[in-house]
Amino acid sequence: MSWVEGAAGSPYGVHNLPYGVFVQADRAPRIGVRIGDLVLDLDGAEAAGLILAGDALRQPTLNAFLALGQPQWTTVRRRIVELLTAQEHRPAVAPLLIPLDRVDLVLPFEVADYVDFYSSEQHAGNVGKIFRPGAAPLLPNWRHLPVGYHGRAGTVVVSGTPIVRPQGQRSTPDGPVYGPSTRLDIEAEVGFVVGVPSALGQRVPVADFAAHVFGVVLVNDWSARDIQAWEYQPLGPFLGKSFATSVSPWVVPLEALAEAWVPAPTQEPAVLDYLRDVPHLGLDLRLTVDWNGERVSEPPFEGMYWTPAQQLAHLTVNGAALRTGDLYASGTVSGPRRDQVGSFLELTWGGAEAVKLSDGSTRTFLLDGDTVRIGATAPGPDGTTVGLGEVAGTIAPAGPA
Repeated sequence: MSWVEGAAGSPYGVHNLPYGVFVQADRAPRIGVRIGDLVLDLDGAEAAGLILAGDALRQPTLNAFLALGQPQWTTVRRRIVELLTAQEHRPAVAPLLIPLDRVDLVLPFEVADYVDFYSSEQHAGNVGKIFRPGAAPLLPNWRHLPVGYHGRAGTVVVSGTPIVRPQGQRSTPDGPVYGPSTRLDIEAEVGFVVGVPSALGQRVPVADFAAHVFGVVLVNDWSARDIQAWEYQPLGPFLGKSFATSVSPWVVPLEALAEAWVPAPTQEPAVLDYLRDVPHLGLDLRLTVDWNGERVSEPPFEGMYWTPAQQLAHLTVNGAALRTGDLYASGTVSGPRRDQVGSFLELTWGGAEAVKLSDGSTRTFLLDGDTVRIGATAPGPDGTTVGLGEVAGTIAPAGPA
C-alpha cells in the first residue's frame, strides 16, 4: 500500500508506475513516473541518490534508461515501489511529487523507427469487404505472416498534438485531384516500445520478446482513406498515413501487465517455426474510442490474431536490426461487433452509414475541430486495474496548398 494520497484504488497505483517525460515552467524535460494523479520526478530522485541508474533517469528522454535492459528495469521498478510504500522514505520523496495538472507531458522517447502491423482478423476482414467487395476478405498471405509496413518515425507525436488535415492526391470519376483529405480516419492501436537493440543480421526469436521490449503505449495511426485508396497499390501505405501518428505520453512497463496475458486465438494453418510462440499469448487490453466526448467503440485487444512476440520475430527475421526507441504498433484493433471496431472506416462501413452523435450531428469521417480520445485498461494483480492513459488529438484545418 502506497503512502501517496490518492494512489490506493487508482489505476496508476504502485502496481502500474508508467514512465513519461514532463516539462514544468522553464525547466528542461525530466523523466517521471506516474503515481495516482501525481508524477514522481525521477531526475530529482536520482540526483538525490534515492535511485541508482547510472544517470539514465537524468536524461531528457527515456532512451538511455530503455537501453539498460530488463535486469535494470526490474531493479529500478522495485526501488520506486519501495520509495512509494515505505514510510521511512516519505520525507525525502514527498517533495519530488508534482500534481499532473502542473506539468506538460511530452514525447517520452526519441522514436528510432516505426513499424505498423495489420494483425486483427476482424479489421482485415472488414477492410477487405469494404475495399474489395465480392473478393475474399483476407489476402492469401494474411494467415501466414504478420503483414506490416515501415512508417515514418519523424511524424510520431505525443497525445494532444493538433492533427493538421493532410493534403494529397485522391481519385475521382474525372481523374485524380489534389486537395485536403475528405475521408480522414483513426486507427485505434497498441504500440510496443523497444529498449534493448539487436545487431544487424541477428534474428530475435519469439522467446526473447520481453528481453527487448520495455513497455506499451496507445497509438492512433491517423489515416487519410481517400489518399490511401488511390496510392496504396502496389506498394502499400505511404502519404495516407505518414502525416501523423499519435502516441500516449505514458509508457506502461511490461512488468505492470503480468496479469493481463491470456491465450491468443488459435492460428490455422499452423505458422512456420520462427513464428511459433509457446505459450501462445496475447494481452487482455480493453480499449475505448470517444468521438467528441461520446463513446462509439470498445475494441478488445485480446482477440488479435498475431501476438506482439510474433510481430517482433517477423520484424527481425530478415536480419533487420532493432534500435533503442523503435516503436511497432499492432494495427487497428477491432472485435466482431460494430461497436468494437477501431476505425471509422468500419464504424460507418466505408462512409455509407453515418454515425449520429448525442448533439444531433452526424459523421462519417472526421471534420475539422473533431476530437478523438483512445483509452485502455488491463487487469492488474489482486483485482486492480492498470491504466494505460489515453491518446488524444483534435483535427486542425489543412494548411496552404
